[in-house]
Amino acid sequence: MKRVLTALLLVPIFLVVILWAPQQIFLAVAAIVAVLCFREYANIVALHHIAKPGLFGYVAGLLLLLLPDKDPAFFVLIAILAMALALRSRDLTEALPYAAALLLGVAYVFGSLRCGVALRAISPYWLFFALSLNWVGDIVALYVGRLMGRHRLAPHISPAKSWEGSIGSLAASLVYGALYLPRWVPSVPLAAGLGLTVIANVAGQFGDLCESALKRGADIKDSGGLLPGHGGWLDRIDSSLFALPVVYFLVSNFRW
Repeated sequence: MKRVLTALLLVPIFLVVILWAPQQIFLAVAAIVAVLCFREYANIVALHHIAKPGLFGYVAGLLLLLLPDKDPAFFVLIAILAMALALRSRDLTEALPYAAALLLGVAYVFGSLRCGVALRAISPYWLFFALSLNWVGDIVALYVGRLMGRHRLAPHISPAKSWEGSIGSLAASLVYGALYLPRWVPSVPLAAGLGLTVIANVAGQFGDLCESALKRGADIKDSGGLLPGHGGWLDRIDSSLFALPVVYFLVSNFRW
């Protein structure tokens, strides 16, 4: 119940920020969420016995998130600077894991949310859809899994997840897409929109599993404790961090 209540509280806030807030407020909220998620990611990295990304990770990530129209070389610069910082390690076997964890975290958290910023520039309704379709799917998956779950989806990663819950999530997202898209994004053909919904839902489910794998490797249940019923912010938006780049890539390339 806490999970649902927290979601019901967050949805109206995100709705207002995404659809109607001025750009500066939207970017400030995106930056706060990104920093909270990256902090939780850094803590997970430490539990894997890898040095935390540190201040450079936050600075590089915020620049990636907030600076407009960056050259593709910017991300390459982050990578080579991460490698250079890794040279500080006295044990050079730690250099590669440190640089890799830093670069992954910047791309995973800040890069994915940057896709959300770009998606809002196309249409705030696309951004809200990219986020909310997996929120709907997550809630349905939870209850379908509890009521009907018999076949484990990935027991070595997340024993509670079931194929029944996964299918329920996909079905719920499709129904949601069929209702949402014709009303708020009528420019996209319905069949294409539903195809995008399937791809984004599957991407989101992989995002959930990947974050679960990170936590299981660190031997923790939640990434944090700020959101009752969910754990941390990374737990709340893990599926969205995979869905946002997928939706942005498809929408921007097909020009819907």
